[in-house]
Amino acid sequence: MIAAIKPAGSNTRGLLAYLYGPGRHDEHLDPHLVAGFAMLGMPDPGRDQDATLTQLARHLDAPVRLRNSEFGKPVIEHVWHCPVRAAPEDRDLSDVEWGEIAQRIVHAAGIAPDGDDLACRWIAVRHAADHIHILATTVREDGRRPKLHGSGVRVGDECRKIEKDYGLRQLKKGDRTAAQCPTQAEIHKADRLGWEQTSRAWLQDRIRASIPHAKSVEELLAYLEADNILVKPRRGPSGDLLGYAVGRPGDLNKDGEQIFHPGGKIAPDLTLPKLKARLETTAPEEHPTARRNHPTTPWHQATDALDMLHADMADTTHAQAHITAFGDLLEATAQKVPVDLRAELRSASQAFARAQRSQTRADHQAARALRTAARDIAGAATGPDGSALAALTAALVWAAILAARWHDAQGHAHQADAARQAIQHLQSAADTALTPTLTELETRHPKQETRRTLANDVRAAVPEHADRILTDPAWPALSTVLADAEAGGHQPHRLLSEAAARRELGTAHSPARVLITRIQHTSRNPAPNLRAEAARLRSTTAADFSTPSTTAQLPPTTAVPMSWPSRPHR
Repeated sequence: MIAAIKPAGSNTRGLLAYLYGPGRHDEHLDPHLVAGFAMLGMPDPGRDQDATLTQLARHLDAPVRLRNSEFGKPVIEHVWHCPVRAAPEDRDLSDVEWGEIAQRIVHAAGIAPDGDDLACRWIAVRHAADHIHILATTVREDGRRPKLHGSGVRVGDECRKIEKDYGLRQLKKGDRTAAQCPTQAEIHKADRLGWEQTSRAWLQDRIRASIPHAKSVEELLAYLEADNILVKPRRGPSGDLLGYAVGRPGDLNKDGEQIFHPGGKIAPDLTLPKLKARLETTAPEEHPTARRNHPTTPWHQATDALDMLHADMADTTHAQAHITAFGDLLEATAQKVPVDLRAELRSASQAFARAQRSQTRADHQAARALRTAARDIAGAATGPDGSALAALTAALVWAAILAARWHDAQGHAHQADAARQAIQHLQSAADTALTPTLTELETRHPKQETRRTLANDVRAAVPEHADRILTDPAWPALSTVLADAEAGGHQPHRLLSEAAARRELGTAHSPARVLITRIQHTSRNPAPNLRAEAARLRSTTAADFSTPSTTAQLPPTTAVPMSWPSRPHR
């Protein structure tokens, strides 16, 4: 059951005309009262032809007129409106049941607490089987105003109790992290102008798409302006940014003026303070030769960062920071992947937006690696190759699973649901990304004898999953990956153990596919020859400490290439 408190209005008669009218699409059938304040004492305009809406409006407004006549400052925004709707699968409630529900709602809101004879005047009108509208005027019989602060939370909590008491579909408790739903006016305006999205939804998508490209809020606003978004910053006398609002080109009010929306009205996590905390994290200085000595693409860097996610989820502030940064990485990846994957990743990013925010405080410094990876991908000139793309999309699936589990453990029902929706899209994208790699691997699978030896490695490394792996349709492709890795100096047993330790295989719908992407990523470079490296270092050290004349007389040091002990040559 959903109770949506609307912004306060000033026209009681106008709202009654809508409630008792035919509706915008003739959907209002048999409008009539099901409940009202104790001293209503007048006939129902829906059932009595002699009763008028004007009479009912004047009756409801009486305390307002009395107060306004006695006090200098009149009450204007005095109309409280709350539609209450049952779920489509719920049974039809009787008028008596709807009346009881309405009384519980106005009590929870503070409009008319039980036993308060001087409470506000209110009525509940039913004009469809699945919902009612509650209308109240927010001046009490004693002339005071009701205490409505926090009424939305109280009404939501009461709806959860009503669902249990009446055997209705039980919704999840709200946590004030959801973006505001579009108003009817916004929806009708978008339809009228031929827009697929309302202005706030359109602006939210573009702000989220810009976040991975920026290192500060100033950079973010500049990026938005370059993307033809209208930006109105609010600055103090010193020039410091105090707030911001954004507008969609062509979104004008009735006077032809541009409409701007503050970031916090677009989504709770897009306020200026939250964006500052999220973007302006300090990163440790990187040695100038760090990336030269360890060359890697942004795609591999992102996969490496995601690999470390599972190790830092115990601290709640770190976990929330990682989940927020993961959403930004997901958005950046969706912008750069090939066209055939873009729709699924965009859908995953949009679904995961709710999972990015909760009431848990985030220590954004803990997620520097993920945020750096997101920025590097956003700034990448080219997309990933096949194996890098397959490894990254598989890592995104696992990270989303970890996020869903963490939210479940914290009791964040809405966020866990959002993460699970994202997982469905990500899994589809991961399957698509891996298909070309599987095709190529299966065409050159190793000989039968080699596959038998590799199967023994599987049984030794991951005995609890060996049967599923060896009967998986992707096992021939996995055997090729293991054979390739062994040819590069890696040990298949070790690679399998490490892969299983980073990503549990019990919930994987195809454990062999998971291992393919993991092992291709970790074995993409040849294994270091430690003995040859030691010999090279000895040679270099000897040359550094000898004199030129002595060095000329010494025989050259020869490093004999050697590798890790392995099974006999096949």
